[in-house]
Amino acid sequence: MDLRTVKDIDLKNKRVLIRVDFNVPLKEGVVTDSTRIERALPTIKYILGQEGASVIIMTHLGRPKGEKKPEFSLAPVAKRFSELLGKEVIMAEDCIGEKVLAKTKELKPGQVMLLENVRYYKEETKNDPEFAAELAKMGDVFVNDAFGTAHRAHASTEGVTKYLPSVAGFLIEKEVKFFSPLLTAPEKPFVAIIGGAKVSSKIGVLQSLLDTCDTIIIAGGMAFTFLKVLGKDIGASLFEPDYLDVAENLINAAKEKGVKIILPLDHVCAEKFAEDAEAIFVDSQNVPDGLLGLDVGVKTLAAVKEALDSARSIVWNGPMGVFEFDTFAKGTTDVAKMVAQSSGVTVVGGGDSVAAVNKFGFADQIDHVSTGGGASLEFLEGKTLPGIAALLN
Repeated sequence: MDLRTVKDIDLKNKRVLIRVDFNVPLKEGVVTDSTRIERALPTIKYILGQEGASVIIMTHLGRPKGEKKPEFSLAPVAKRFSELLGKEVIMAEDCIGEKVLAKTKELKPGQVMLLENVRYYKEETKNDPEFAAELAKMGDVFVNDAFGTAHRAHASTEGVTKYLPSVAGFLIEKEVKFFSPLLTAPEKPFVAIIGGAKVSSKIGVLQSLLDTCDTIIIAGGMAFTFLKVLGKDIGASLFEPDYLDVAENLINAAKEKGVKIILPLDHVCAEKFAEDAEAIFVDSQNVPDGLLGLDVGVKTLAAVKEALDSARSIVWNGPMGVFEFDTFAKGTTDVAKMVAQSSGVTVVGGGDSVAAVNKFGFADQIDHVSTGGGASLEFLEGKTLPGIAALLN
């Protein structure tokens, strides 16, 4: 993939307009998790290190749906961003308009300005050309480093590229570097762990992985639709009746292509879906009547370990069970540890599995932890991401 980055463009004396993903959680006007801000800092610091360059930042926050709602203002984000960057961040009153434009032109070398929430305008998500052109006026060159929104063709991600010389930041460069080989030429054996609640949200990924994987481990709530197809009892566990045919087709396609599918061999169950539910261990693929499968058991984990021990490439998307409840977190914790200890190339994508490796403290031992939930899923599906496609030569 021929992706130009900030290192391939002259930034000397330029106003550099950057799209980042600072859609961070807030509580009572304070940023509670600044991971997304921290991930963007290498690109921002690199630009600030170029002679005469100043930085203008664009991002969205939440879903104000085209209205200027104060609870979606980026002012608290500017405060945290300034602390992490170690220098003043000028907060703009808007993201477009003559006043803001004048301020961007007054920026001195090394100064940083954060534009107000681009989703205060409905034209942002509609990728309105006039709105994109107004945003583009704020800079001389454009850098996209918002992988989390790269799967959306919005004015601040795709539209502005039509008006400015455009390149990728280091974060997008890293995402592409790790995901692209998995789709084209992964080191073998290649093992995918796909978990989560629903088959419906992972069909595209599973179908795409059948072309490159040696083994696919299917776990989480979605596994019960597959177990149902195989004639197993699933008790009161959730499954998707509308996707039984899809699951059956995937199983048959895997057989034809020689891809091994590993499904749960045993379960940790409960009588209710609750944090205080008592764990009931079921040493069988079948779940007894009235019980819900909420995690995988030791037999399953042994099968997963055997597959991962020889893997040269691993991608993990979606937890093994209800890891938010401590009683049912062992499957996800153990798999996180196995992935972290692998000598192969390890990539974790998708919100819940990323949350799990962060929660259990394994993120630093994994080669790449993706910043984009929906974007990483669509990348694995082999879809074109508009925000990245717009940057290609």
